[in-house]
Amino acid sequence: MKNPLLLAIFLVCAIALRDTRTREEERLTFIDKRLEVVYPVIQEFKSLITLDPFKVTQTWKGSDICSYRGFHCDNPPDNKTAVTVASIDFNGFQLFAPSIEGFIDQLPDLALFHVNSNNFGGTVPSKIVNLKYLYELDISNNKFTGQFPTAVVDMPGLTFLDIRFNSFSGSVPPQIFGQNLDVLFINDNTFTASLPEIPADSHILFLTLADNKFNGPLPRSILRSMTTLTEVLFLNNDFTGCIPYEIGLLKGASVIDISGNKLTGPLPLSLMCLEKVEQLNFAGNLLFGAIPEAVCMLLRDNLVNLSLSDNYFTHVGPWCKILVERGVLDVRNNCIPFFPGQRSIEECAEFFVKPKYYCPHPWFHSFLPCRYSHISSSSSSAFMPMVAPSP
Repeated sequence: MKNPLLLAIFLVCAIALRDTRTREEERLTFIDKRLEVVYPVIQEFKSLITLDPFKVTQTWKGSDICSYRGFHCDNPPDNKTAVTVASIDFNGFQLFAPSIEGFIDQLPDLALFHVNSNNFGGTVPSKIVNLKYLYELDISNNKFTGQFPTAVVDMPGLTFLDIRFNSFSGSVPPQIFGQNLDVLFINDNTFTASLPEIPADSHILFLTLADNKFNGPLPRSILRSMTTLTEVLFLNNDFTGCIPYEIGLLKGASVIDISGNKLTGPLPLSLMCLEKVEQLNFAGNLLFGAIPEAVCMLLRDNLVNLSLSDNYFTHVGPWCKILVERGVLDVRNNCIPFFPGQRSIEECAEFFVKPKYYCPHPWFHSFLPCRYSHISSSSSSAFMPMVAPSP
């Protein structure tokens, strides 16, 4: 402020407000010392909020913190008679604040932090690593930026991590895939580079990497180690190369979606090993060759949808035709002769004239990693896919 008088008035008001807040805090009586400690943390964060369409913060006053909207109290694990702020649920509040630093990392007994669909920005504070009880972190659908919040890598108790629909960028640390997570949602950011190879086993059940800018091949080690996965969403990235046979190790998966990438080559026979798969989507890639009859035959009872549209497949056998007629198999916009809804002859010819990327180990597409499961070696050999000529 250029006017000295106005500046003086502002400083006097600020000091008065601070003194008033201090006197108010001194008059408040808290049911537990832990609540008294976090009270100024909450009030400081409240002062940063510039948009509150549902007037949530109007309830954030007085000593009864446990009645504040969005705050939930419980007994901390280290003292069953104490009362503390154990969880935050701001989902859908549409609050606007430039940062959560100095807030989440100053609530030492926090176990759950859910702030889906707000307007919080900045980066995720590294001091959250000190939150020894935190096991669920959901900051999805906000305006966070910067690198992947690497502090979570050193939080062994974390089981749920959802950072989707933000503006995180850069690479993803390989350690995150080996943590004791049940849920890992990092879709709809701008992560780049290739996915890392990981040495350890993984316990993740739901993995969503969709709508980023990941490139390079699908990492075989991730598929190999994530046998517990039930949902795998890799769609809308820039993955290249062939589909590794390790995809057949996802025997517990009911949903696998790798559509909208640049994968090429044939479909691997290891898809026959997906005992529980219901939704299987490879649409919008550069796959070609024959659709394996064995896959259509052995998966026909569980499959709800098998989408192979917008590729360059050239042959559909009798078992696969049955799935097409049932509306389970989608083969639109391929290069299958005499089939309706296919690419033009010119478009197919242009694709097959160009040099192709062939898998470095051609036998991979016929390797079965589930010889002791529901597939016998005799049945797998009886249904080897037909090799159709290029148009």
